[in-house]
Amino acid sequence: MNPTAAADERDGSKWKDLGRLVGGPGTSRPHRSPGPIERRPGPPVQRSRTAAPTGPGRPQPPRGRVAAPEELGRRRVVDAQDVPGPTDVLPAVDGQGEERRAPGAGNPDEQQKKKALRRRRVMFALVGTAAAAVLVPVLAFAVGYLVFTVPNPDDAVNNQVATVSFADGDQLTRLVPEEGNRTKVPIDQVPLHVRHAVLAAEDRSFYSNPGFDVMGILRAVRNQLRGGSGGGSTITQQFVKKALVGDEQTLWRKYKEIILALKISQERSKDQILSDYLNTIYFGRGAYGIQSAAQSYFGKNVQDLTPAEGALLAAVIQSPSRWDPAINPGHSVERWNFVLDGMVAQGWLDQATRQAAQFPHTAPRKTSSGGRPANSSGHIVAAVTAELQELGISEEDLAQEGLRITTTIDSRRQKQAVAAAHDALEGQPVNLRSAMVAIDPETGGVLAYYGGDNGLGLDYTRVRRLAGSTFKPFVVLAGLQEDPPVGLGETFDGAEVPGLRNAEGADCEQCDLKQAMTVSNNVVFNTLAKQVGPEAVAAAARSAGITAPLDDPNEGIALGNKEVSPLELASAYATIAAGGVWHQPHLVTSVVTADDRVLYQADTEGERRFPERVARNVTESMLDVASHDDLALPGGRPVAAKTGTVQSRFEGQNNDAWMAGFTPSLASVVWMGTDMNSPIRTARGTPIDGAGLPGEVWHQFMAQAVDDEPVEQFAPFRPIGEAPSDAGSGARVSATPTSTATATPTPTTGPAAGDPAAPSGAPDPAEDDRATTPRRGVLGGGDPEPEDQDQRAASPDGASPTTRAPMFRQAEPDTPTPTPDCSVTDCG
Repeated sequence: MNPTAAADERDGSKWKDLGRLVGGPGTSRPHRSPGPIERRPGPPVQRSRTAAPTGPGRPQPPRGRVAAPEELGRRRVVDAQDVPGPTDVLPAVDGQGEERRAPGAGNPDEQQKKKALRRRRVMFALVGTAAAAVLVPVLAFAVGYLVFTVPNPDDAVNNQVATVSFADGDQLTRLVPEEGNRTKVPIDQVPLHVRHAVLAAEDRSFYSNPGFDVMGILRAVRNQLRGGSGGGSTITQQFVKKALVGDEQTLWRKYKEIILALKISQERSKDQILSDYLNTIYFGRGAYGIQSAAQSYFGKNVQDLTPAEGALLAAVIQSPSRWDPAINPGHSVERWNFVLDGMVAQGWLDQATRQAAQFPHTAPRKTSSGGRPANSSGHIVAAVTAELQELGISEEDLAQEGLRITTTIDSRRQKQAVAAAHDALEGQPVNLRSAMVAIDPETGGVLAYYGGDNGLGLDYTRVRRLAGSTFKPFVVLAGLQEDPPVGLGETFDGAEVPGLRNAEGADCEQCDLKQAMTVSNNVVFNTLAKQVGPEAVAAAARSAGITAPLDDPNEGIALGNKEVSPLELASAYATIAAGGVWHQPHLVTSVVTADDRVLYQADTEGERRFPERVARNVTESMLDVASHDDLALPGGRPVAAKTGTVQSRFEGQNNDAWMAGFTPSLASVVWMGTDMNSPIRTARGTPIDGAGLPGEVWHQFMAQAVDDEPVEQFAPFRPIGEAPSDAGSGARVSATPTSTATATPTPTTGPAAGDPAAPSGAPDPAEDDRATTPRRGVLGGGDPEPEDQDQRAASPDGASPTTRAPMFRQAEPDTPTPTPDCSVTDCG
């Protein structure tokens, strides 16, 4: 055999073996030449190319490695006719021998199945949402219907009663309307035209609706979701809202209102619901129910009301504090016309009667005590309600929301204040009046508040009287803030001058400011007021917390020729005690409704009015006053104080007397005077000065109020300007009259000895950078309108005092020994 034939025979055997391998073991099918190959979609995969045939009809085997038998077991078996040609591109095969399809490629049937599955899922979601929208409200309604109970109208009114509590939670009083301010009447005693007026004003479809207005509810929901309020209510809803669930603008309250409205509609007739409504709602003027309203506005029974009068009562239901004719006649007439026109539109009133109707005349508005105690606690309640008005909590809220009002009043200290005043006034002339206020310097909270024993009469804590020498610390405050400052060590000639005298024993040839404060030398402070300027003194007083008008001041302001109230003075002294940080004086800590909504929470943040170092220097000037006047607190407790006495036009007599002072944690002020601004004398005829009866009240209260408290020290003293002399500090300065015609200060400069850090100029501005925002409230802040100056109307004598406690001062001598302060007019 020639070599070429032998080679051909070997090649042919190889192709036969390959055919058997491809066809599987034991195949007997003959080898067929490859036909056209069906191309499958998919990314092309690069394969090895075979060599071109070397001869006609003689294909060459593909180049590359032939798979081993064990590899062939993992491959898909194909027919020989499916074997690709040498130039074909084969589909990609993954590691398990499965074809990988290009993205987007696939079986059309499978894609249809996926789309159908997605459609079914969306349909199930929509059906589930629709079912939840139906089933959840039904379930909520069922639960609410079972859980919520309907109280009777009497319980509803009791839920509206407001309570006022001490700081510790003990009840001070309940603001319950006077007996007779709620008289229930059956529906048949209410004239039909009065009932129609109420329906015209509040719910014209009352007898046809199911107890709630669907469109009104939807409006309410929409408004609340948008952050608004309101939406319209039926009379049934109003009864539920005002008497049962409260007036909170939330979806929860609306949900509860709907449930109870429907429940009431099923349990009671329309006439019963209307009767409950008319006997429960608040008409203003302390009147609950239609009968009380008829008496309060017209002085007659409900049976006797005319259509015009019934329309007016219906008109005020929506907002008694705004539409009472005594408060806002214009709005009242507008609302009255609306009610009458509605009656005509509903066919409940003929046009002729409507045309003839005249706006009715109402009785004068009376001030109802509304549960206000007649004793000294009545002034606390009056002050609290006034503060609530300033905070935006209306008379209607107070009457209908079941408010729980917590005050700042400390029950223990309140009793101590009242007892101290009663003890001092026992056996004294009946025309004497007294007031006392104690304030927490750290918060501005009023801890004790005594405005007299007649709780329904004049509150003397708010009556403004001439301040006397209690204004001298504000002169020191003004001087310390001068540039250069006037330090406590600055010395002045304190001898009397023509037209201005000192109290007995208060003259001094040369004394510094601290010594002059201790003995209350008038000449020194009059001179200093001239030096710094009366306007600077007024500004210093305002910065401390005095809100009274101090218009057109002259140097007499140093001696207290301007009027202030005990409350203002206590607030100003508390600012000094707090290191120059003013806190809004207030009596209300929190206000919570019957359904636990917090309407108000006091903000006790303060506002820095002057540097702490300045305040500490003012305090230093006052530290020896109490001991000088035999009013030092037990145990050597540090206390800053100042007396004040206002001389009468009658020689040797006084009209007003003050005692004021503070520890680091308690500031208090006591005032005594009369309603007629007449001379004040003890039962023995002795003129009363600041260190007398007012001092006794102040000392007794302060000693008891801090008795169980640890002894507190004021901050370390760093003098501003000239430091005060230690000589004579805390002791009387010897009186040495001179013939000096004018009082001239002796200026000094430089830092205090032993204190090289003491500045000769104004205090460090860095000490004045802790300003905060003052709390909004009733007793001050900003520039409030001044109180009326003429607040000296007589009031009934106070109640009889309690048992007298031991005094802290010795009994008065039988012989009168007047020692006037001569703060306003000269003593000669």
